[in-house]
Amino acid sequence: MSEHSTRSGSQPAGWRDDLTAGEDSLFTGRTPSDNAETYRTLTYEVTGRIARITFNRPKQGNAITADTPVELARVVERADLDPRVHVMVVSGRGKGFCGGYDLSIFAENGGNPAAGPDPSEGSAIDPVVQARNHEPSRTWDPMIDYAMMSRFNRGFASLLHANKPTVAKLHGFAVAGGTDIALYADQIICADDTKIGYPPTRVWGIPAAGMWAHRLGDQRAKRLLFTGDCLSGKQAYDWGLAIEAPPADELDERTEDLLQRISRVPINQLIMSKLALNSALLAQGVGNSGMISTVFDGISRHTREGFEFQNRAATVGFREAVRERDEINGDWKRAQFTAPHTARE
Repeated sequence: MSEHSTRSGSQPAGWRDDLTAGEDSLFTGRTPSDNAETYRTLTYEVTGRIARITFNRPKQGNAITADTPVELARVVERADLDPRVHVMVVSGRGKGFCGGYDLSIFAENGGNPAAGPDPSEGSAIDPVVQARNHEPSRTWDPMIDYAMMSRFNRGFASLLHANKPTVAKLHGFAVAGGTDIALYADQIICADDTKIGYPPTRVWGIPAAGMWAHRLGDQRAKRLLFTGDCLSGKQAYDWGLAIEAPPADELDERTEDLLQRISRVPINQLIMSKLALNSALLAQGVGNSGMISTVFDGISRHTREGFEFQNRAATVGFREAVRERDEINGDWKRAQFTAPHTARE
């Protein structure tokens, strides 16, 4: 009888062993590298069987920059390949999860040699090129726009396409581009008072990820995007967008309970379950939804109304333009979470 068959069945709940445990492990003698890589927009750490990805620009409402999707995809890949990790959780430091896109992505390092070399210079995602492509006085090239926005989408979609389960933990606010990230996660858990939605559908934006109908169904998704209204965390739970919506002071505890429950399941079981369920989701046309929505997002920023909003923001400041857009709908006060002139919801 082989050593493996002798061992089989001798240990209670042996299937809960870590993937690296035992002499018969595929990873015996192989030590995962403790990569000390640091990131501009997030932090990454592994505790036990959980990989923790935390957006780390709290003063800017964790607003999205050109680094965000690249770094998110990088750490998701790290976690996906780490035999210690069973589940990933993505969250945000500060007052909220993510307040949308940061306008500085169009100017970062552009024309500023002191900021150091920009590896994207001269490419389709060069921030100077993108800024020029957004000037109302110039002809707009939609595919230059798509080159940029589709890459943001691909980075965010790493949460969906990762082999292992991903959880988004939301608090405070997850709006506009922040929802493009959150809705790609396999599970959403949020505080009951979290603000979740895509106000830019009122003018100057379409959700590029295209995930709303897949997560909420046709009619409820249209209810939100036709109005730009937001859900509270409790409403998100009631509508099936979130799997839990505890009071804010219980969010950490409830999230940890969920993560621990998932982490007790063998990695191969988790991967097979996710792949099987993703096959149905992808068959719904998630890829096409994202492609079409990304193109339409670019168009929405280059319509007559989109240019009017952009020019108004340049004249009175982005924050004031957003107030004029949202106050009539009664949700301006709840929107005052972003640093002035930084976030493009």
